[in-house]
Amino acid sequence: MPYSIEQDKLSRFGSLEFLAGQVVEGFITGLHKSPFHGFSVEFAEHRLYNSGESIQHIDWKLYGRTEKMFVKRFEEETNLRCQIVIDHSSSMYFPYRDKPSIDNPDKLLFSVYAAASLMNLMRRQRDAVGLSLFAENLDLHTSAKSSRVHHQYLLQQLEAKIDPEKGKQARKTAAADALHKVADLTHQRSLVIIFSDMMDDPSRADEMFPALQHLRYNKHEVVVYHVVDRKIEEDLDLENRPYRFVDMETKETIRLNPLQIREAYRDAVAKRKSELKLRCGQYRIDYVEADINKGYDQILTQHLIKRNRLF
Repeated sequence: MPYSIEQDKLSRFGSLEFLAGQVVEGFITGLHKSPFHGFSVEFAEHRLYNSGESIQHIDWKLYGRTEKMFVKRFEEETNLRCQIVIDHSSSMYFPYRDKPSIDNPDKLLFSVYAAASLMNLMRRQRDAVGLSLFAENLDLHTSAKSSRVHHQYLLQQLEAKIDPEKGKQARKTAAADALHKVADLTHQRSLVIIFSDMMDDPSRADEMFPALQHLRYNKHEVVVYHVVDRKIEEDLDLENRPYRFVDMETKETIRLNPLQIREAYRDAVAKRKSELKLRCGQYRIDYVEADINKGYDQILTQHLIKRNRLF
């Protein structure tokens, strides 16, 4: 039976807004700073008056003090284009559940509800939203639009991924390749929001950072929601008994007692996470720790409040 997103769960954020942290190139009046100047919103600076142009925006008070004519320039506000990028490789269906729920989600369901909530919020702001889905390849990439029909189409694409049976497939992650493609295909100066557990092939781990840098090079603002089950995936908080661990992407198995490796495992995970946070800081990427055990609404609310204070 197809899974349906509970629409009433997408409107929990009241009057909160998702503000762009950098100027954006939009096409209608909205919330975000534009790189272009108009004469409609917020004063920015003066410039010398050029002979022959309209006198409508001359600052006559400044003329009275300086006997020189200056024109007021204003910052124009606009809407943004947002590209939401979701990793739907097999590891995102961890922890595997026959019937995942919003109160007991796997990483993908957490990401879907968080993404759908942001889409809902963006639509309320009249911002344009696109969707990209990747695993081994970039499986879907839509351009950003703000229409109701497009919004419903994106929700349908998200609902189609919430299928526990897909978690049984061996779908590997090739995040670096997908992000390079997203960087090239997405309109310049967009807001790119990524939901991923960042569990790429260990032999290609270093390729992730140039991909993130490529997004910034193309003038995109980037937000990374690092989606994890912290209790198990980071702390290895399991009972002191033997377990059979299965790699969800390769289906390789190993039997061991977590107590035997817990300390070394935690150190390795902490080192990898620390490097990711450091690189995000260097590239001016907004890094968000998204522990699925805290709930998508709590993670989003805290992040939105933080951004609203900053921007």
